[in-house]
Amino acid sequence: MVTTPDRTLDGKVAFVGGASRNLGGLISTTLGADGVRVAVHYNSDSSRAKADDVVDQINAGAGEAFAVQADLTRPAEVERVFDEVVGRFGRLDYSINTAGMVLKKPLTEISEEEYDQMFAVNSKAAFFVMREAARRMADGGKIITIVTSLLAAYTGLYSSYAGSKAPVEHFTRALSKELYGRNISVNNIAPGPMDTSFFYPAEDEDSIAYHKSSAMNGDLTKIEDIVPWVRHLLTDGWWANGQTFFLNGGYTTR
Repeated sequence: MVTTPDRTLDGKVAFVGGASRNLGGLISTTLGADGVRVAVHYNSDSSRAKADDVVDQINAGAGEAFAVQADLTRPAEVERVFDEVVGRFGRLDYSINTAGMVLKKPLTEISEEEYDQMFAVNSKAAFFVMREAARRMADGGKIITIVTSLLAAYTGLYSSYAGSKAPVEHFTRALSKELYGRNISVNNIAPGPMDTSFFYPAEDEDSIAYHKSSAMNGDLTKIEDIVPWVRHLLTDGWWANGQTFFLNGGYTTR
């Protein structure tokens, strides 16, 4: 008999990929405040201090957290990370992967090295995070991947960025079907250009102004606009499955 998933957060266990700053950091601290036990992932040594700050914020409140470093483009490291999460907390309920890389460049100028790097971070890493999460996740769990609203845009210069995020939609649909019977939902969130340190290095003043003008409030998406939707999908929004949600103030639609 299939039962309705538990919609509470307190005591659950989450892995958050790319959690040392920006959206991943706010997701982690928000869930921690709801009593979630959080594995705060970071990639490089330069991010360790910020990941530790996120952990400290969670541990000072209602949640429990630890930081874990891994290169998510290496499947063996992804396996190790999820083994650590289950070894530390005894279970896994949520996987929320925000890790990604952006490149804004004409397609004719993109090197093979750049192409491989973009697909490693945005596609391969997402695939193996989803795979390992699904292998270990408790029934009723949730898998969320952050993609991009450019998946619904007709534009140049982001071919390798949007192109390397596009396969995640197919991974999501397939995995959501394969997990039928376990009440595990698998979804994507596609934010508009976000007001974070991830966005600005790839843009100039004119393009920033254009991106802002394309949303209904004339501004970039804020991480605070996205986190409530993550929380919703983990709780009352559990019935959504296999979907990509474009959360962008009308920047793009599909």
